[in-house]
Amino acid sequence: MEKEKERESFSLPSMENMDNQGLTNRGEEPDILEITRNEDIGNNLEKKSELSIFERGSKQPFSKARHFYKIHAQLFRRILLGLLITAYGAYVLVACILNFQRALALFVFTCLVLFFLAYRFIKRHYGEKLMRCVESSENPRLWLWLKWGLMAVALVGLILWLVLDTAQRPKQLISFAGICMFVIILFAFSKHHHAVSWRAVFWGLMLEFVLGLLVIRTDPGFAAFQWLGKQIQIFLGYTEAGSSFVFGNTLIKDVFAFQALPIIVFFSCVMSILYYLGLMQWVIVKVAWLLQVTLGTTATETLSVAGNIFVGMTEAPLLIRPYLPDMTSSEVHTVMTGGFATISGTVLGAYISFGIDPASLVSASVMAAPCALALSKLVYPEVEESKFKNKEGVKLSRGTEKNILEAASSGAADSIGLIANIAANLIAFLAVLAFINAALSWLGEMVDIEGLTFQVIASYILRPIAFMMGVDWEDCPMVAEMLGIKFFLNEFVAYEQLSKYKNKRLSGIEEWVNGEKQWISVRAEIITTFSLCGFANLSSMGITLGGLTSMAPIRKSDFAKVVTSALLTGACVSLVNACVAGILYVPRGAEANCVSFLNTTSFNSTTYETYVCCKELFQSFTLNNMTSPEFSTNTLANCCGLYNHSICF
Repeated sequence: MEKEKERESFSLPSMENMDNQGLTNRGEEPDILEITRNEDIGNNLEKKSELSIFERGSKQPFSKARHFYKIHAQLFRRILLGLLITAYGAYVLVACILNFQRALALFVFTCLVLFFLAYRFIKRHYGEKLMRCVESSENPRLWLWLKWGLMAVALVGLILWLVLDTAQRPKQLISFAGICMFVIILFAFSKHHHAVSWRAVFWGLMLEFVLGLLVIRTDPGFAAFQWLGKQIQIFLGYTEAGSSFVFGNTLIKDVFAFQALPIIVFFSCVMSILYYLGLMQWVIVKVAWLLQVTLGTTATETLSVAGNIFVGMTEAPLLIRPYLPDMTSSEVHTVMTGGFATISGTVLGAYISFGIDPASLVSASVMAAPCALALSKLVYPEVEESKFKNKEGVKLSRGTEKNILEAASSGAADSIGLIANIAANLIAFLAVLAFINAALSWLGEMVDIEGLTFQVIASYILRPIAFMMGVDWEDCPMVAEMLGIKFFLNEFVAYEQLSKYKNKRLSGIEEWVNGEKQWISVRAEIITTFSLCGFANLSSMGITLGGLTSMAPIRKSDFAKVVTSALLTGACVSLVNACVAGILYVPRGAEANCVSFLNTTSFNSTTYETYVCCKELFQSFTLNNMTSPEFSTNTLANCCGLYNHSICF
């Protein structure tokens, strides 16, 4: 038995071997594809296992770095911010060392940013403590005495300054009398004489005067605004890159529509970007806060008037659109007055393209804000209980644009309606003016009156107003003519006429040709620029009513009641602004020192400075019997070669 088991056990492997050999002998080979597939699967599994181990090892540093960054993100931001600030500071320092005059704009911008950052830091960390200290030490009687004391000191200082300053230039007293005249007239037509807030009136006029003193009289302020005006001109000059590509170089140089109106597109685009970034809202809120604190006006009306410095009379009320239905009649009157008394930033660029002084336009628009609040509260004082007396004011929201490109595109698209409106109004008003002049001329010829036109009538009716602003009597007819065009037609047409007079003056032609005055003096130009700076004309009434009614239809009747008063008040704001400019204007440049100018000029061509100084030279030789202690006979001969005068023969 054991031998059989051993034989069986031995025979089994031999049988298998025989089978395998038999298969081989029959020519059937093993499945090589399957063997290879199995080997590949095994190799792939080994590789995947090796890759997974490698990936885990390679991803581990990135995950650790990401985790480390999340923990120390604030530290990294501070380090990056510190490096950027250090680099910027080094850049500014190097720029100032190399050429401070060239880097002046960068230096001023840096100082402004530092000032506002410091203000924000103090307000955030110490604002509440300071307010608590002020409130704890607040004494109503002490504050009342302090307010009236400041008003008295300011009033006495103003009187003393006027006495000392006008001793050299008595002509300025006429402009001061003009301010008093307009204030008395507006008070006489006040809605509620007993309710006038004299605090708002006084501080509004004082703020206007201080701003004018800074801009017009002081050398640093004058230089700063002149520099700002030049930068605006340079900035607006980039419009030519787009308009020349679309219209060609010939059209933008010769045709008004392609020269001035594209500037509105560019400026509207920039304003839309500033609104999207929130910079414009921030500036408006800060200006409104200053006006509200000093004048004691409510948040909504102050915010709208502050917005009018930068945007138009229909765009500024959009800032307070949710609050319009609940505003009092006095607040509505102030909102309208602010719109009529100022111009928008978009048309500002168009006026600058005419050649109007940019510094005067910017300063006039800024000075008009406190004056508009003051005169509006004089004409229509507050007798109702306002809902917006809180010091925090109202909140401004940003636009609905998703990104800065959409903001730029929407700003450019929104300007199309404004451009069409301006072009249509210019066509209509100039055509109407030509028709009115033709009709008046025909009627005048019936009674032997030659050359009767709308401008002639306006020059006679408004001449006293021009004189009370401080304009020389010989320039009053031309200034009064432009005032009439501005009020009854459009300020665009009036500024275009002013630019013609200015171009004639700069060309150096004689002041009188065949008994007709060709241009007005620089002083009259500055005063006229201030007096025309506003939307106060008859056509603006409809625009304002339409815009406000669409925002608050329930107040339509209230808007209609106060719009005429607001229009006249807004016109008076521009006139008072002009009076302030008349008080503060002083000659500069060649007008102030003709001796130095005539001794250094080449007399190759006629300019305004040459004409003014030669005129002064002729007067000096006439008064001193053909001799002058200041001017030489050689200079007299040079002036006689350019201009005809009786002393030259």
